This record gives sequence, structure tokens and C-alpha cells, in this order.
Amino acid sequence: MVAISKIATGNGHGENSPYFDGWKAYEANPFHPTDRPDGVIQMGLAENQLCFSLIKKWVMQHPEASLCSAEGVDRFKETALFQDYHGMPEFRQAVAKFMGKVRGDRVKFDPDRIVMSGGATGAHEMVAFCLADPGEAFLVPTPYYPGFDRDLRWRTGVQLVPVVCESWNNFKITRNALEAAYEKATKANLRVKGLLITNPSNPLGTVLDRDTLRSVVKFIDEKNIHLIGDEIYAATVFMEPEFVSISEIIEEVECNRDLIHIVYSLSKDMGFPGFRVGIVYSYNDAVVSCARKMSSFGLVSSQTQHLIASMLSNDEFVDSFIAESKDQLSKRHKYFTWNLSQVGIGSLKSNAGLFIWMDLRKLLKEKTFDAEMDLWRVIINEVKLNVSPGSSFHCNEPGWFRVCFANMDDHTMEVALSRIRTFMLKHNEAMVPRKLCRRSSLKLSFSRRRDDLMSPSIMSPHSPIPQSPLVRART
Repeated sequence: MVAISKIATGNGHGENSPYFDGWKAYEANPFHPTDRPDGVIQMGLAENQLCFSLIKKWVMQHPEASLCSAEGVDRFKETALFQDYHGMPEFRQAVAKFMGKVRGDRVKFDPDRIVMSGGATGAHEMVAFCLADPGEAFLVPTPYYPGFDRDLRWRTGVQLVPVVCESWNNFKITRNALEAAYEKATKANLRVKGLLITNPSNPLGTVLDRDTLRSVVKFIDEKNIHLIGDEIYAATVFMEPEFVSISEIIEEVECNRDLIHIVYSLSKDMGFPGFRVGIVYSYNDAVVSCARKMSSFGLVSSQTQHLIASMLSNDEFVDSFIAESKDQLSKRHKYFTWNLSQVGIGSLKSNAGLFIWMDLRKLLKEKTFDAEMDLWRVIINEVKLNVSPGSSFHCNEPGWFRVCFANMDDHTMEVALSRIRTFMLKHNEAMVPRKLCRRSSLKLSFSRRRDDLMSPSIMSPHSPIPQSPLVRART
């Protein structure tokens, strides 16, 4: 057998993880309302599908934005020919303007610092290559996106050191936790080159407050290490408190700006993961220069740049899209979490993202990660829902699961909620001692009890019933 490279034969991609195993289970038996009604529902994909009707309307009204139309064909040749790695000026200008608008126009971005990449995955790897050498390390607060183990480590040789955040304070990033992680890395003879924060958080669906961000900037400035701010969910904040960008904080706090870098993307905020539009925005001239050269390995196609530039330059569309997206995410989040609460399932209080951090700790047979995996297998194989266990996000406490709610239509969401209700009813019945069941004079059928859970009589007196999206669609 011919020998191949270690990177080809190794497990650096991190595919052997329950996070990716859930995707495989879905791909082997995907839910379809008619063809495969008993299939697995994908709730492990953080995708924003709630505003495509608005995007479709804009595309139909602006056929010139597509090069493959009678209205846009005149620009086909110039766009199809060679484009250098700087990117189209109109594309960089439109993205810079959109980034500012998403942040409430409280800060402006320089188009000349916009470096494009093949999605946030490519952007993160590009930053890692620019900031660290193989064997050096980044600190990353937990829980964090499982893909970071691939994006930042696989080909770069960089190490990730967890900053352990805990549920007792809602997984807040504290100075003590940062110092402990830094000390741990130092004792392991790892040179720490940076800190990566995700704001809004994936998987928590929360935003970092201004004081925490100031503390983070002070920490990296004192240690003279880089700060990478992953802000790819910036436009998904659907209720107070508002999103605060690291770009705003460095206007308020004195620091070495050469240490500050932002990763952005249109995959989550616009719902365009297939377009592979990733952005590196650095305040460091040397990083901008190096990243731009590296972008040759993962450019955004000129056709995509043309479409995005046209769309994001339309202020009326952008304003309406941001407002509508927030409204739809808020309604879906409220309806989804309310229904979970009616069967006794809680979640971390959140106001952003395309998911919730669901708390199933009380369902564990014991407080171990093995018990978490046992519960996850039941949810995947019996309930037929692909949710992601907290251990795959490096959470230090078993029993948390990330559940995505914006990547499906209203009907699929109702099916998912129905399956969750059925699962919880079976679980609750199994927990009731048999002799109590015999003594009970309330011999409710399984279907009757399920209906009762949805009745107003058992809901919180302070929580009005959110209207089903299916009902809203009919009225």
C-alpha cells in the first residue's frame, strides 16, 4: 500500500464526534412529511430559513443582480474573467456597510480591511495561520462550536485550550476562568497566542455584555495576545440586551489594536451558507496583507460577489430584512421554548442565535457524560431528532443539548414538538411508582394526557400561549 500523509490518515478533522454522528443519522434517514414521515428531523444544523420569502421577492424584482438572466448578461463577461484576491470593490464596500448596519451603525468598517474567504470555516483557519505557529495555542471559552477543533487545529497544528465556563453563572466568561486557562496552558509549556470568543454565542444563544467585553480586552492587552471575535451571529439578536461588537469596545478601551481581529460571515445572518461568504476583518496591517494573499485558496466566486454587492447595497431591502429576521426569530424562539416548558423542559435564557441550549440534566440516569450519551442515543434513534449533546461542545457539565429551531418550516417544527411531548410523557410515566398509578382515580389515556399538556390550565399564569405559526399562516 502506498503511504500517504499523516493529515490524510489522521483524525484531525474531528469527524468522530457525536456532533457529526447526529448529522450522519439524519442523512441516512432524513425526515420528509410524506415520503419519510418517521425519519430523523434535523435539529443539529444552525441555519436561518425563516426569511427566504423576502429574499426571493428581492431577487425576482432585481433580475439584473444575476448574471444568468437577460437583464444581467451584459456583465457576464467582465465578471467571469479573472478577479484578483482583493475582491470586487463594490463587494467589499457593501459588506463593510452591512457589518456597520448590523451593529446599529455605532461603528464603521473600512472596506480596505475586508478580506474574503470561503465561509467562516476558511476565515478561522486563515486567522489561525496568520497568528500562530504549529504547537502554539488559543484559549476558547466553553461551551464552544465543535467545528473549531477542525477549523483552527486540523491543518494549522494549533492547539485549543478550554476556558471553563459553568452553568451556575450562565456560562459567563470571567477573569478568573481566563487566568486559570492561561496558567494551565503555561504549565503545559504551550505558548498562548490568542483568545477566541464567540459573540453571540454558539451554542448558548447569548450575547456578551459590555463589562465582560471590556474585561476580555483588558486581559488580552495585558497578556499581549490576540483577540479573535467570531461575530457571525450578530444580526440574529432578536431581543434585549443588544449586541455589542468588539469593534465598539476598542473605541472605549485603550488597547493595542494590532491584537484585534473579527471573523464574520453571511451564512447565519443572511441564511446563505451555500454561498461560502466568509470575512476576516483585522486592525493589524500585516495580518490583512497576509490573509489577503492566503485568500487565494478560498475565494468567493465573482458571481456571488456581484449578487451580494447588489443586494447589500440596497438600503431598503437590508433594513427590512434585518427587522423581519429579528421578528421571525423572536416568534419562533418564543413559541418553541414555551412548548418545551409545558412538558417540563427548560433552557438557558437566550436572545440570539438560531438555537437554544436545552437543559435535560434531570433526565440523566446519573450525572455523567456516559449518561448524557445514553440519553442522546435515545433521542436520535427513538425520538428521531438530531440534537447535539453538550459534551461535543466541550461543556464541562453533562445534560445540556443544543437544539436548532430556525432551519425548518412550521410543519416540521410541529412534528418535532409532538415527538418531544410524546417522549416526555413516556419518561414521566416511567418515573411514576406503579402503586401510585393503581391508587389514582384519574385514569387518563395517553392521548388525553398529551392534550391536557397543551391546555391553558397547566401553563404558567405569567406566560400567554404563543400562537402557532400554522394558525398565524391561516389567519
